[in-house]
Amino acid sequence: MKIGIAQINPTVGDLSGNHALILDAYRDLVNQGAELVLFPELALCGYPPRDLLFKSRFVADTEATLKDIAATIGAVPALIGFVEQRPDGSKGRPFHNAAAWCEQGEIRHVTRKSLLPSYDVFDEERYFEPAEGPGLVEWQGKKIGITICEDIWSHAALPTSRRYCEDPVAELAAQQIDLLINISASPWHEGKNEAREPLVQDAAERCQCPAVYCNIVGGNDELIFDGGSLVADPQRGLIAGFSAFTAETRIIDLNSHQPNFSESFNLKGNAATQAALVLGLRDYAFKSGFHQALIGLSGGIDSAVVCALAAEAFGPENVMGVALPSSISSQHSRDDAAALARNLGIEYHEVPIADTVAAAENALAPLFGDRPADVTEENIQARARGLLLMAMSNKFGALLLTTGNKSEISVGYSTLYGDMCGGLAAISDLPKMKVYALARHINAHAGRELIPVNTIEKAPSAELRPDQKDEDSLPPYPVLDGILRLYVEAGLSRAEIVEKGYDPAVVDEIVRKVDLNEYKRKQAAPGLKTTPLAFGIGRRIPIVQKYVS
Repeated sequence: MKIGIAQINPTVGDLSGNHALILDAYRDLVNQGAELVLFPELALCGYPPRDLLFKSRFVADTEATLKDIAATIGAVPALIGFVEQRPDGSKGRPFHNAAAWCEQGEIRHVTRKSLLPSYDVFDEERYFEPAEGPGLVEWQGKKIGITICEDIWSHAALPTSRRYCEDPVAELAAQQIDLLINISASPWHEGKNEAREPLVQDAAERCQCPAVYCNIVGGNDELIFDGGSLVADPQRGLIAGFSAFTAETRIIDLNSHQPNFSESFNLKGNAATQAALVLGLRDYAFKSGFHQALIGLSGGIDSAVVCALAAEAFGPENVMGVALPSSISSQHSRDDAAALARNLGIEYHEVPIADTVAAAENALAPLFGDRPADVTEENIQARARGLLLMAMSNKFGALLLTTGNKSEISVGYSTLYGDMCGGLAAISDLPKMKVYALARHINAHAGRELIPVNTIEKAPSAELRPDQKDEDSLPPYPVLDGILRLYVEAGLSRAEIVEKGYDPAVVDEIVRKVDLNEYKRKQAAPGLKTTPLAFGIGRRIPIVQKYVS
């Protein structure tokens, strides 16, 4: 059987655009000889639609668009993910996360999702009613089992399996199916492939038939979907794999014994992180109507990495870098910012802020009186930069990218309404040491120095007071990142972190800072998710709380 897999990049809510995307991919695959064409989970409306589902016409419009698509589908069936309205007056939630089997101008069969994730970034139980079991279609003498994303994440070896009392894969295996299909909208984070690929292989082995996994690709808000669709055979293991972080439509012949893998299938490490962030940046901007990026360049590692990613995502001709030196800024930082801009080939400007800072300090002097200078004056510098950068963003219609990393954002080493100003926090889920690793990878991948070596090697500093170094206020970043991984991502207590060998006083101080700065993070720009647990919708800690772990 020749399966056409449409690994497409839909936009949430763009029903007309997604309609065209689906039909174009369908016709292309049929012309290539596909016998069955698969589209990802909720391909028609985009994933995740969230509370768009509660708009009065949204689901009805989605279903009308599906009927229009189905009317154009010929003898080659298409399986399309969509939202189905449940009958008025029925008990439970109002919708199903569903897949429509379209054939000969009609919707012949509808499969509904059985397992609804409601953890991390997922909240499907808010909207969808679960099905009573997986779908089964008999077609051309074959029994085809149909599952939707989470339906295959039910294996006993997985932590997610403990959330469910049923196993759709086991149900289908008992029916001796000939083909297992899973259509997905599975967001990427580091390590996701290491769980996903064995999962699909295991499903093929349990059902003793080929398993075809069709995943969505693209960025939608904080989430990045990597594609990486794949096919597994019960005897031969993985037999086909699609590109990572790139839309791709291709036919997989299940009867062929030749491996069929795209060159970028299964990217890992820094290569995957770079590709993910570039895709997330590009889609967040372009799907929102932005075509230019603006970055404040400090000469430091964080703004350099963000700028390099933006140059790749937008094209260097669409990126503006602006240095905003104060009276405290070092010459080497100004030189590094200019060198970065030259290396990347972007537009570059320098806008000094000394007069702006002085004007603010003079205006406040009668009120502040003889109180000694402190962090207040440091923050005036950061806020002056935020003021000017936002003005440039408004004037030029460019998306301002914030440059804070996860380590700094965790402990509040950032200025609200200052360096936190912007429309997207591009590296907010990268710990500081990962930022350094990614900078080195970007240079190695380019085969030349894009990010100046001095930027990578010098001691990090916010340069808000003379001779300032980050380690004046924070432990060394390898130590900080280790504590944050255990406290923020693993959820360990102070005592459990200390048992791992960390200094108790350092742990206490870092935990205090993380808890104290929740209010800042709630006001931050949305950030691109790259780790298993990112700040934002995946971590819902109250701002006002008194629990001490």
